[in-house]
Amino acid sequence: MRLSVIIPVYNERNFIEEIIRQVENVNLDKEIIIVDDFSTDGTREYLESLSQNNIKVLYHQYNQGKGSCIRTALKYAKGDYVIIQDADLEYKPQEYIKLLETAYKNNALVVYGSRFLNGGFKKFSPSQYLANRFLTFFTNILYGVHLTDIETCYKLFHRDIIFSFNIESDGFDIEVELTSKVLKRKIKIIEVPIEYRGRKYHEGKKIKAKDGVISLIKLFLYKFR
Repeated sequence: MRLSVIIPVYNERNFIEEIIRQVENVNLDKEIIIVDDFSTDGTREYLESLSQNNIKVLYHQYNQGKGSCIRTALKYAKGDYVIIQDADLEYKPQEYIKLLETAYKNNALVVYGSRFLNGGFKKFSPSQYLANRFLTFFTNILYGVHLTDIETCYKLFHRDIIFSFNIESDGFDIEVELTSKVLKRKIKIIEVPIEYRGRKYHEGKKIKAKDGVISLIKLFLYKFR
């Protein structure tokens, strides 16, 4: 199974080189698709200097958001499965193997890496923890499921599933959109525990309180429209 790794990037010069190294070191058949969302901190210049043949780099001409980056990258993804990798060091790319093995053994179309199944909540700030719990709780109520982490970055999709969606979100609400569309089709989401080290806002974390509010509104919109 070939894996397409999509990396949305915005102002991650301090981390981009290391995350690329970690993704490349995962022993899997994979392709890496990076979308720079109009970075202004030197990230763009660094990416322009890359010469690796196994990495495709795409550039937005203005800042559009994470969801928009994913739409751009999917136009070029050729893998059997697709996963999204944030361009920081909060997640460990070696976890791809666990997610793919779970998909293979269970013939699963969608696998999520949950940060809460192994006590990862200890790595969250109180506000981030509560926002995540809140959104996950309402998702479970709306769809009658028992998920633990709908906001995880590590969402593994079979290509037939993710390419069947008309993805609309431009920002961080892409997480809610993808989960809602999977659950509306009654597709089972399997969760596996993953490691996580949440970073603080002074370290460059970008998701804000308003993004949580937008996601909550979108959660209800996708369910009832």
